[in-house]
This record gives sequence, structure tokens and C-alpha cells, in this order.
Amino acid sequence: MAKGPVTLSIDVGGSNIKAMPLDAKGKPLADRIKLPTPRPARPNVVVATIRQVAAQAGAFDRVSVGFPGVIRDGRVLTAVNFDGKWAGFDLQTAVQTALKRPTRVLNDADMQGYGAIEGRGVELTVTLGTGVGSGLFVDGRLVPNLELGHHALRKGQTYEEQLGQKALDRVGKRRWKKRLKLAIAQIQRVFWPARLCLGGGNARLIDWTLPEGVVVVPNEYGILGGIALWNDAK
Repeated sequence: MAKGPVTLSIDVGGSNIKAMPLDAKGKPLADRIKLPTPRPARPNVVVATIRQVAAQAGAFDRVSVGFPGVIRDGRVLTAVNFDGKWAGFDLQTAVQTALKRPTRVLNDADMQGYGAIEGRGVELTVTLGTGVGSGLFVDGRLVPNLELGHHALRKGQTYEEQLGQKALDRVGKRRWKKRLKLAIAQIQRVFWPARLCLGGGNARLIDWTLPEGVVVVPNEYGILGGIALWNDAK
């Protein structure tokens, strides 16, 4: 039996919604549960899928949710890769009502960052999947609402337009990898991070030697970082 509260950590992605129960120290208590993200990904059906995932997780005391968009006080401000009326949607209250447990919501790349960072100096997490997410940390503390994916990268296009799934499908792996190498160099020149953590489903395509301080991190960190939402010191 787990000592302390059990956190059900949920990662809402463009392809799948994943969940895992964590003990009070953030250690997994069971295998990851996964269901496809519904399409169209409207608020009501996404919340319904979260409820389905949670029903398979066993007993839990509280919930953490990582969501691919800008989050403020539990409300979604942007969800550019999802359908429907997400702007202003109170996801935190909706999930809390559906699961009947205290709930906290954070941007998914920020939540993955909490799972990946070491807590020293400037650290940056970039997730490569349906879109491009980012999380910036200074000495273990989150700098909220960094939307690197929507900043310009090259040829008048953003990181997401150049490196998102649609771009990968359009230009192929070779050109996509070349673009990612350029993006890594640009990020290093702008932020000078002690660590740059690359995650997300398409990070699996990285098959070259990365610069010092740049690492590929497991996608499970997007779930394991959920324990940090309940660490009020952070």
C-alpha cells in the first residue's frame, strides 16, 4: 500500500491520452494506461476520455494534468492543435468534477520539464510531436507560458510550422532533422541552457551525436513530472 497521497498523473497529447498513478515521491505504482486522443478533440470528448483512462487506474487521491496549450489558473488560453472552443475552458474544474478529486493542470511541456530537470541553472525542455512545446526553468523554478513553438525559426515560419508533425510528414525525415539541428543551435545561442531536454514522440528520430548539454529524455517524464504540481514550493 502506498504511503501518502496517490497522484493520478495524466498527459494529454495530440495522439494519445496517457495516465499513471504515482506515490507521494513520484514513483510509478502501476503501468502506464493509454487511450487515443479523440478526434475531433473537443473539450467534452477529451474530458470524457480522461474519465475513461482514470477508470482503469485504480484508487487515487488527486490528479495532475499536462495539456498542450497555455494554461492560466487551470483555464486553457490556447489549444492550437485541438478542435473546438478551448479558449477560456476551465479544464481544471471540468476534470475535478468528472473525477471527483482535487485537480491541477499545467502545460504538458512544463510538466515534462519537471520530470526531466536537475534543478540547476537554466534548463529548457522542448517537446517534438503534433506540435512543438517548451518549458523553461531557472534553478528548478518554472518560468510560465513560454511558447517557443510559436516563435520564428526560419523563412518566416515558426518552430511548430517547421518541426511539427505536419512539417515532418510534408518534408520527410532528412530535411526535418536538418531543421532540428538548426533549431537546437538557435536555442543554445538564445538561452545558453545548462541542459536542453528534447522529448515528445518525434524525439525518437534523433540519431546523431547531440551537442554537450543536449539530451533526449523519455516520454514517461511527461507523466512523472505530474508530482511537481503538488509541490507547493515549486
